[in-house]
Amino acid sequence: MTPFTKKVVAIIAAIPEGKVMTYGQIAALAGSPRAARQVVRILHSMTRKERLPWHRVVNAKGEIAIPDEHARMMQETELISEGIEFQLNGTINLQQFGYDPGPVFLDGLSDNPE
Repeated sequence: MTPFTKKVVAIIAAIPEGKVMTYGQIAALAGSPRAARQVVRILHSMTRKERLPWHRVVNAKGEIAIPDEHARMMQETELISEGIEFQLNGTINLQQFGYDPGPVFLDGLSDNPE
């Protein structure tokens, strides 16, 4: 696993219940601000193995970005069950429900192998 992938997995795993992060936010925190699509690929390929809270990741507009209707409904149901509210336009208020792990969390994510 690359250092970037390890950071992405750690960041997603740390998103608390009732909060969301965006793909771009995760990419930036992991050290590659332009790698939002890579975060999508990591999330898709690592969710089962790493037991990631995939449903807590949304796009920059606060929207569910999954095109598959069944998966979209699953994500919405999971988020609502955690207390996240959707606005009338179907978005999540990122000011209210967004998560920022802060610099203390990031200090624990080094590029050094363990």
